[in-house]
Amino acid sequence: MTKRAVYWDSPLWLVSRLFRHGERIDIIMKIIIIGDGKVGYSLAENLSKENNDITIIDKNSEALQKAAENLDVMCIRGNGASTKILLEAGIKQSDLLIAATTSDEVNMLCCLTAKKLGVSHTIARIRDPEYAQELSQLKAEIDLDMVINPEQAAADEIARLLKFPPAINVEMFARERVEMVEIKVTQGLPVSGMQLKDISKKISPSILIGAVLRNAEIIIPNGEFKIQENDTLYIIGQPSKVFDFCKRIGMHVQKIKNVMIMGGGRLTYYLAQYLDEAEIRVKIIEIKRERCVELNELLPRALIICGDGTDESLLHSENLGSMGAFVSVTGRDEDNLISALLAKQCGVQKVVAKVNRINHFGVISSMGIDSVVCPKLITTDHILRYVRGMKNALGNPVNTLYRIIGGQAEALEFTADEFTRFLNVPLKNLKLVPGVLVAAIVRRNNTIIPHGNDAIEAGDSVILIAKEKRLSDLNDILG
Repeated sequence: MTKRAVYWDSPLWLVSRLFRHGERIDIIMKIIIIGDGKVGYSLAENLSKENNDITIIDKNSEALQKAAENLDVMCIRGNGASTKILLEAGIKQSDLLIAATTSDEVNMLCCLTAKKLGVSHTIARIRDPEYAQELSQLKAEIDLDMVINPEQAAADEIARLLKFPPAINVEMFARERVEMVEIKVTQGLPVSGMQLKDISKKISPSILIGAVLRNAEIIIPNGEFKIQENDTLYIIGQPSKVFDFCKRIGMHVQKIKNVMIMGGGRLTYYLAQYLDEAEIRVKIIEIKRERCVELNELLPRALIICGDGTDESLLHSENLGSMGAFVSVTGRDEDNLISALLAKQCGVQKVVAKVNRINHFGVISSMGIDSVVCPKLITTDHILRYVRGMKNALGNPVNTLYRIIGGQAEALEFTADEFTRFLNVPLKNLKLVPGVLVAAIVRRNNTIIPHGNDAIEAGDSVILIAKEKRLSDLNDILG
C-alpha cells in the first residue's frame, strides 16, 4: 500500500477522504524549534527524521552551523522571541513552535508571541521548581499546549527504578496498568537456556517478553526463541504479574530504605520529594555551599552534606557501602559514571547515573552500572509522542512512546477506534509488518497478553514493540 504525503494543515476533507479510503498518510508538519542546545538539537534530529519541515532559531552561530551541516533543517540566527525573526521563520505557516532555550522566561515569551502571530500549538521547556507548582495556571494564561520539565521527568523515571531495583529500566503504559521492565539475564537465572514458549508454560503465562537485546542487536522473539545468559529482556505485563515473574526466576526484590544522591541540582530536588513521599531516607552530597543552604531549607527531611562527591574518602566516610541505592546526577557525565562505578564496587544494591551525551550508549551500557538516565532523551520522547498525536487527530493517536536500546526500537501505546481497520479480527489472521509485535491489550480493567485468537476491539489500549519502525498510527502495523 502506498503512503500519501500531505501537510498537517491540508484541508480536512482531503485528510478525511484518505482515511476513509484506507490510504496511508505521511503527514508533514512545519515545526519551529527555538534553542539549539542539547535538547533543541536532539528534537531537530529526531523530528526531521520523521519527515517534518524543521526550522531552528538560535543566537549561537556555531551551534547553528553544526545543525546545518548534520541535519536536514533550516537555521536562522536571531532572538526567538522577536516578532521579526518569527515572521522570517514562517511562523504564520507553521503548525508547532517548541521553545527549548535555557531560560524559562524566554521560552514562555516565545510561545506567547507565537500564539499571537497565529501558530496553533506551542510547547515550552520550563524547569524552575517555582513555576512547576503553577503549571496549570501558566498553561491557561499563556495558552501553552504542553509543558516539559526534563529534570522532573528524569526524577520520575529514577523514582520508578528505585521502586523496582532489579530493573535496568521501567516504563508505564495504560495509566500504569501495564509496565515494561528491562532486566539482564545473569548467571544462574533459570530462564537462561529456556524457550519463550516454555517460560509461558512453566513460569508465567501472564507476562510477555516483547524484545531481547543480544550483542547490541535487538530481536523481536517468537515462541521458539531461546534465552541466553547476558541477554537483556523487555518484559511486559501488569505490574503485579511482572513483580511475581521476577521473584519466581530468583531476582531478589528488596525495598530500598536509604539513597545517597550526588549533586544538588533541580533533578535532585524533584527526586528527593518523590523519595520522601515513599518514606525513603535521602542523603545529598553537593559541592556548592550556597546550594547546600538552599536545599536544607527546601528539603528539611533530607540530610545535606557539603563536599565533593567524586572524593572517594568522603563517600566512604558517609557510609556509601551501607546505602540501598546511589544516584549520581551532577552536570558532568564523567563524574557521574566514575562515582557510579565506585558505588557498584562498594556493593550498593542499585546504582543510577545521569548522562547528557548518548554517543557511546553501548560502551556505557557495558560498564556495569545498573541504570542510566538521560533527561534529553526523555524530553525528546515526550515531544515526539505529542507531535505524532497531532498528526493523528483523525486516526489512532499515540498515547505513550518510549524509545529503547538507544533508539533501535520503540514501545508505543495506541487507542483503537473507528478508524482502526482491523477491529474484531483475530491477530493470527493479520499480516503484520516485519519487526512489529502486539505486546498487550488493555480492555477496560483487564490486561490481555495476546495470542493468535485474540482480537482488538474499539476502545482498547494496544501496546506495541516496533523494531526500526516509526509508527504514527495503529493501522501502520499492517503489511
